[in-house]
Amino acid sequence: MYTISELQEIIETAIKKVEYPAEPSKLYEPIRYIMGLGGKRMRPVLLLLSSELFNDDVTIAIEGGLAIETFHNFTLIHDDIMDNAPIRRGKDTVHIKWGVNNAILSGDVMMVEANRHLTRLDVSVLKDVLTCFNNTASGVCEGQQLDMEFEQRADVSIAEYINMIRLKTAVLVGGCMKIGAIIGGARTEDADLLYDFGVNFGLAFQLQDDILDVYGDPLKFGKQVGGDIISNKQTFLLLKLKELANAEDLRRLDSLSSSTDHMAKVQSVTTLYNRYKVREIAITEMERRADIAFTSLEKVNIGTARKAELDQLARSLINREH
Repeated sequence: MYTISELQEIIETAIKKVEYPAEPSKLYEPIRYIMGLGGKRMRPVLLLLSSELFNDDVTIAIEGGLAIETFHNFTLIHDDIMDNAPIRRGKDTVHIKWGVNNAILSGDVMMVEANRHLTRLDVSVLKDVLTCFNNTASGVCEGQQLDMEFEQRADVSIAEYINMIRLKTAVLVGGCMKIGAIIGGARTEDADLLYDFGVNFGLAFQLQDDILDVYGDPLKFGKQVGGDIISNKQTFLLLKLKELANAEDLRRLDSLSSSTDHMAKVQSVTTLYNRYKVREIAITEMERRADIAFTSLEKVNIGTARKAELDQLARSLINREH
């Protein structure tokens, strides 16, 4: 079986070999641009890993990996427009570089390209893969819609938040795992277990991200610590604080929402988190989701040694410091 770095190299090489039409240049150049910005390519790697659990020939899953990575980058283009984000992976975002209208249209074409990659898979798995892919894609869009709606609400519950991150982030991880398993020839039961693993792993990953945004080491985290606090973003930590805080602290929290002194705001909200042990509660929930994920992985009907690379990768991502 391949190592993670070898799978990353396989998918990177495949991305570089994809040929898009030369014209209209403003339609296809943005696609080449965002697909060439790099990243860890974890989603297609997870797909290849899942396929390789059941079939040693990893090449049968490459088109699936390309489809997932193309779809993921399509969502990034549109998310950056909705967030008015100027930077993606240290470079100008597509809408900054080519304009909003061009970015929207290039993103639309990427969805077409993702489906084009899927149609190159073996016909014996195509229907099941397309069903999983379409369910995953609609789920991601539903999650993004909920995320936008939550920005206008002050009464979001933790259950609603978990459902939102499940749709926006975790179902794509689960979809990668299930699609890879289907391509590799897994039994339906094992493909479903890998989907459950991926979804709960994705939830644990996002909860860890919420924690790191407040408590991460700035030198390791790679972005501003406290960014979620500064932007009043609904996170597990903030929602749990609202659930636990007394009336006086809730008033204090409300007054901080409009503060322009970012450093003081981060310090004050973090103090409230510490007072109510919100970090510890978030860690407990993150670990609970991780335990559910690894229980599902253990039930997949293949040898433990064969699952070792996936198990190790997932644990390293959940326990990351950045």
